Amino acid sequence: MSDAPIPTWCIVGSKNENENRGAIQLIEISAAGERSEPKSLSWAEFTSYVAECEREGPRRWVWHDTAARYSALLDAGVRVERCYDLRLCHQILAASDSVSAKTELLAASEWLVAADSADSTHSNNEPTLFDIEARPRHRTAPATLDAAMLEFERQRAALATAKNAARLSLLLSAESAGALIAAELTHAGVPWDETEHNRILTDSLGEKPPLGSKPERMQALALAIREALGDPLASVDSPPKLLRSLRAAGIEVSSTSKWELAEHEHPVVPLLLEYKRMARLFTANGWAWLDEWVHDGRYRPVYVPGGVVTGRWASSGGGALQIPRQLRPALCADPGWLLVSADVSQLEPRVLAAMSGDRAMAAAGAGKDLYAGIVESGAVSSRQDAKIAVLGAMYGSTTGDAGRLVPRLRLAFPQAMRLVDQAAAVGEQGGLVSTWLGRTSPPPADEWLELQSAASMPEASRRDEEIARRTAREFGRFTRNFVVQGTAAEWALAWMAELRLRLTQFEPISEGQALASGPVFSRHPHLAFFLHDEVIVHTPAEHAEAVSTAITESAAKAGKLLFGEAPVDFRLDLRVSERALKD
Repeated sequence: MSDAPIPTWCIVGSKNENENRGAIQLIEISAAGERSEPKSLSWAEFTSYVAECEREGPRRWVWHDTAARYSALLDAGVRVERCYDLRLCHQILAASDSVSAKTELLAASEWLVAADSADSTHSNNEPTLFDIEARPRHRTAPATLDAAMLEFERQRAALATAKNAARLSLLLSAESAGALIAAELTHAGVPWDETEHNRILTDSLGEKPPLGSKPERMQALALAIREALGDPLASVDSPPKLLRSLRAAGIEVSSTSKWELAEHEHPVVPLLLEYKRMARLFTANGWAWLDEWVHDGRYRPVYVPGGVVTGRWASSGGGALQIPRQLRPALCADPGWLLVSADVSQLEPRVLAAMSGDRAMAAAGAGKDLYAGIVESGAVSSRQDAKIAVLGAMYGSTTGDAGRLVPRLRLAFPQAMRLVDQAAAVGEQGGLVSTWLGRTSPPPADEWLELQSAASMPEASRRDEEIARRTAREFGRFTRNFVVQGTAAEWALAWMAELRLRLTQFEPISEGQALASGPVFSRHPHLAFFLHDEVIVHTPAEHAEAVSTAITESAAKAGKLLFGEAPVDFRLDLRVSERALKD
């Protein structure tokens, strides 16, 4: 991926708000700023026009919402190389602390987005501060050509006032590329083996129950839990009621989270943990999920680029970012095709090393497991200690093993630690921080400001001061991780964008097409799945080795694009197989 100038911007809009695939209007703007007369095309004419333009050379298609415009083009068998998503770019520019002139952007409230509920975007074992922000957004941006032109001009004017305009421009390109990728992932789908999924469900839960019922194994386990608690009326599915039953049985817990339950020794604990695992599988990825989201051998979730404030993706349907490991064998390539899976080892610590210029931390991960390299540096004595220390540093943990180990990282890797410590200090004062390319953190909520203000009053109590200090530290933990997690998301976008362009250069196959992936992707290697630091490419078997090389080279290119010659190795774990097997 690069942000090299594109010869022509194509501003796309509808004739009026009510038209979707009706009359399409567009204006072309050359690199010299010359504008064409508006063109008015039927939907069929528009798809033909886009296809012809893409054959001639790259354009950057500017539209209000990639999910709306590009999905329809893919349905028509037309793929575009580049776009500029006005809605997504508006959010970045309007929030950017780097942009000095954005009054007009902020006044354009019709381009702002409203949050909605969504699937969590984080894996089960990952500590995170952003679950509450993991929401897709209502698409409220207007679709007319006049509105698109006006917003495009507002954004270009705002970008020109940015202190880090080059980086911010790269972020806008990366975010827009991500929007294209998200639409393509949904369109092509994940190759999915329904028979294998059914087998996994049956092995774990028992036979498929009647509609509205739970599997027999879950019912039997619930009975065993009630017996272990000595409470025949205990409700295993209601956390407040279960909490009361646990306390009545002498298990003093403040929540029913598996982490807190695991700290107690009681016969009911392993039963509850197993029930939670089964309930999660049954409700999130059980037979109802299979019926709704998997059709014709493809699972097609709906991704939401930029759905988290750090720039990470969310999912508004299908739970793509929550597929449990035990279901991975259901990801199965078509006959004659293979899955090339790649995930980055310790992405966020490596990003931290690159951002901070900490050569000692970069050396710890050069060509090897970074946690093992930290052990070799002498900072800690075991790989587990290294992992606890690094996660503690990035998430602001100050107690337990993390509190004991993090100070050792400050001695071994002072530049890396200084970066996150300074980000935390800014947050504790209510300030804003930005990622490497310029995505700015949201300000603290009004309630936070009120708590800090109350604690500074002459009549403030000790409790007021303690609450203010605690909430200040919490916001500092947020900003501490924001800069790292957000920059890691930027690297992942650059990685995928570069890989996407490389995959289009492969020769299409003539036989054994993956027809269920649609006409755009049935003959080419293509991205099929993405999860924060992992990609899966569905490829004809004959291209698998070359695809592996493309994935590796794209990772290196993304590192250089963001961090120049920083000596950081973005190490990949690559696997080529028919199924995306569990680790």
